Amino acid sequence: MRLLIFISILAIALSCSTGQEESKAEARQYADITGYNLKDTLIRVCMEDADGPGDSCGYVNQRGDTIIPIGRYTYCFTDTFTTFAIVLDTSTLPIAIGPDGRRLFEVYWYDNGPDYVEDGLFRILRNGKVGYADTTGRVVIEPQFDCAFPFSEGKARVAYDCKLEKSGDEEHTSMVSDSWFYIDRKGQKIE
Repeated sequence: MRLLIFISILAIALSCSTGQEESKAEARQYADITGYNLKDTLIRVCMEDADGPGDSCGYVNQRGDTIIPIGRYTYCFTDTFTTFAIVLDTSTLPIAIGPDGRRLFEVYWYDNGPDYVEDGLFRILRNGKVGYADTTGRVVIEPQFDCAFPFSEGKARVAYDCKLEKSGDEEHTSMVSDSWFYIDRKGQKIE
């Protein structure tokens, strides 16, 4: 009961607006939950003031029952979810999990975190290949590309043969290919 009260107070506190406009990058990271049964929503809980990689977090349902135990994952990026969440597994690899904690796919790591949602899709990985999933966690374009850019205006630039080369600094890489092409949101090549 105390956990339920704590979660309720936390939800109210976090829902208060600061009056500042969200940045464009932050606004893109939210999934549309229209049509989902909100009674099945899972809520992230962390030990103490945990709020970064290496912190112990897990998920409880709205009754306060532990569904995904605290500490199973190194960090939980998603604060509430009904269909999938993005977490860091114990090898610090970002993955998507279902409400039962099962692994769905790896999430492409970009700019010090999970890939951003662009045009309703984000990049995923399986067996070293890049594909795309939508905001419900459904894989819409199977991983098959060596390199792929985010979608923009309904298309994405991809390549089957690509190399990642270090940029001038050690922190950044560039995707290099002589055979880039564009695909649509169904994965079909655009001429």
